[in-house]
This record gives sequence, structure tokens and C-alpha cells, in this order.
Amino acid sequence: MTKDKPLIKLSVISFFLAMSLSLVPGVYAEQLSENGSDTISKEQANAIISELKEIRKLLQSLNSKGVAQAPKRPSPPKTAKVSIKDSRSMGSPDAPVTVVEFTDYQCPYCLRFVQQTFPKLKKAYIDTGKVRWIVKDLPLGFHKHARKAAQAAHCAGDQDKYWEMHRMLFANAKKLEETNLPKYAQQIDLDMSAFNSCLSGTQHLAKIDESSRNAGGAKITGTPTFVVGKSAGEFLEGNRVVGARSFDVFEAEILKLIENNKKVAIN
Repeated sequence: MTKDKPLIKLSVISFFLAMSLSLVPGVYAEQLSENGSDTISKEQANAIISELKEIRKLLQSLNSKGVAQAPKRPSPPKTAKVSIKDSRSMGSPDAPVTVVEFTDYQCPYCLRFVQQTFPKLKKAYIDTGKVRWIVKDLPLGFHKHARKAAQAAHCAGDQDKYWEMHRMLFANAKKLEETNLPKYAQQIDLDMSAFNSCLSGTQHLAKIDESSRNAGGAKITGTPTFVVGKSAGEFLEGNRVVGARSFDVFEAEILKLIENNKKVAIN
């Protein structure tokens, strides 16, 4: 609150100076009227112009100071450390590189990543044993169906079909109302009694919420956000990649880590 006070004062001063700028000619006009004259002398005209220039200079100076004193928004950190304990993963557990993806099933940028970039990464790096891919949930508050959709994916995971439901949900990203979720479960041949029982209860919701808190603790607030790092233990620390970036961006991060691992192995 204290840092904002100088800006508030400057804004108030700027307002009144701007008002003065518009009122100065009127003040001189009133003085002329009182003197019974409809014209101004050259000296009076110069005085008006001079005063206007001084007020404008002062106003511009205050405005520039106000911008300079505005609190700067801190840049997001370039790295992050997140828990990967008990997380859903794809690829070899012995892969040298791990990528954690924080996702939201209603997020259009997540959908674009899944459609355009992920298939290339899977073919080049996950299927070849170079990358282990982990998905963690970050359902955003303004996406009212995202949390329930995440639960549906975990309920399908209870029947070893997490990834099938994961793909199904993104394929139907605009139709994630709870009433539609059993239909997607049927399409991937789940035991419907077990799925419906899971979805109607609170199973997996605590895990989903914990994933969101884990993201918040790492200052990850948007989706999709990725952490790319060297595989090790129950935590992953690495560079963050924010947004539905291109294949080349991810490849550069992955290859850099693979090359570093090779250097470490040689030494």
C-alpha cells in the first residue's frame, strides 16, 4: 500500500494541472471582461502562452515520474521444483529426461498442445525411451468442468485406462459437462458401475487439489506449463516452458539435458 501513495498523489496533481491547463485562457478572458476590453495585448498573449508552456512541462514531468515509480511486475522464475510422487507417467521410468505437464481439460492452449505438439514429442522422445512424460492437474477456477474432468481421468486410471480417458477428454474438450463423462467412459470400455461410483464420490479430488497446490507453490498459475529436468527421485527441478510452445522449443530443452547427462557419464 505504501508504494502506491506517490502514484496516487501524482495522479491527483496531474488531474488538477490538466484542469488548470484548460482554465487558464478562461481566467484571462474574465480579467479582460472586467477591464471592459474584448482584446488582449501582445504582452498578455505572451503571458498566457508562457504559463501554458510551464504547466505543460510540469504535467509531463510528473507523468514521467509516475511511470518511473510504478511498481514493476516481477518476472516469473525460469525454473521450478515440483513433486512427481504418485503421478501418472508415460514412457520409460529410466529415461534421462522427465517432463511434467500441468494441464486443464478445458484450456484451449492445452488442447492445441495436445493436438499439434505432443504427438511429435511422443514419437521422437517418449516412445524411444529418452523422455518420461508426467501429467499433473491444474484445473483453473473459471473452467467449471475441468476439475470433474480430471477426476474422470483418474477414475479411468483405476481401471488402467487413464491415458485413454485423457485423450478422450481432450477430443471432447468443449463437451465436458458431468452428464457427458459416462458416455466417454463407455467409449473406452470401462466398467461403468465402478466408474460411476468413483465419479459420483470424492475419489481423487484430494489428489487433484494437491496437484494444484503444488503448482501454486512453484508459482505456476497458468496452463499448459511444463517443467523439463533431469529424472531423479520424488521431485523434479528444471526449466519451465510456459504455453503451447512449438516442438522445437521442447526439443532444445530435451537435447540440452541429454547432452549434459552424456558429459556427466563420461566424466
